[in-house]
Amino acid sequence: MKKLSARRRHPLAALVVLLLALAATGGLYAAFAPAEKAQADTSAQSLAIDEGKKLFAVGCSSCHGLNGQGTSDGPSLVGVGSAAVDFQVGTGRMPAQQPGAQVPRKKVIYSQSEIDQLAAFVASLGPGPVVPKPEQYNPSTDPAKNAADISKGGELFRTNCAQCHNFAGQGGALTNGKYAPSLEGVDPKHIYEAMQTGPQNMPSFPDTTMPEEQKRQIVAFVRHTENDEPNPGGLTLGSLGPVTEGLFGWIFGLGVLIVVAIWVAAHTTKAKKS
Repeated sequence: MKKLSARRRHPLAALVVLLLALAATGGLYAAFAPAEKAQADTSAQSLAIDEGKKLFAVGCSSCHGLNGQGTSDGPSLVGVGSAAVDFQVGTGRMPAQQPGAQVPRKKVIYSQSEIDQLAAFVASLGPGPVVPKPEQYNPSTDPAKNAADISKGGELFRTNCAQCHNFAGQGGALTNGKYAPSLEGVDPKHIYEAMQTGPQNMPSFPDTTMPEEQKRQIVAFVRHTENDEPNPGGLTLGSLGPVTEGLFGWIFGLGVLIVVAIWVAAHTTKAKKS
């Protein structure tokens, strides 16, 4: 005991304890900290941003400016987030062919990896909505849960979306040459991103306004309407509504009846003369 007490009083005892503590802390940190993975992720992200900046300079800067600050020909992209880039470029709307009231969907000219790089660069300009993960927009694998999502999604769609996109998602005309596009064949991820970012004439629905679960429910309803919705009345005529269906009936249905009546009358007259 006297020897141990003497060692504790040694002038270098505190220094030895401190060095042992530092060595133990360093060893634990080296063992458990994902330093290499974090460094690799950072390097990959930096590379994506650099490549995206090159693509942006060639294909986007003429309208949006070299640093995405915007010009008289295109808005600023600072703060729009990666989701806006993934939607606009992933649906072929950007780069735009020509200015107009609304930029239509067209063939995509960039690969998905290039779109990811452009999105990484624009996201580095300022925080904004991020590209959603598959579990955020894909329907549930549980049939009961999916059916509930479709039912609730139908209510949400009719409340928030049908005024412009039509009750069946077939789109509709707006003012001054603008229009709400059809949702037929649109990737579920892009539907979700459109609600996140509010492209062109569409209002945005951030999570504070429409939670993630409600967005997924709307996506489930749109996909169900396109793929699985039965049509007990027969031909849907594009599901454009009663006005279009009534007009079709008057023009084509009544027109056919008039032609048949004229044909019958003409042949009856010929029969009487003969």
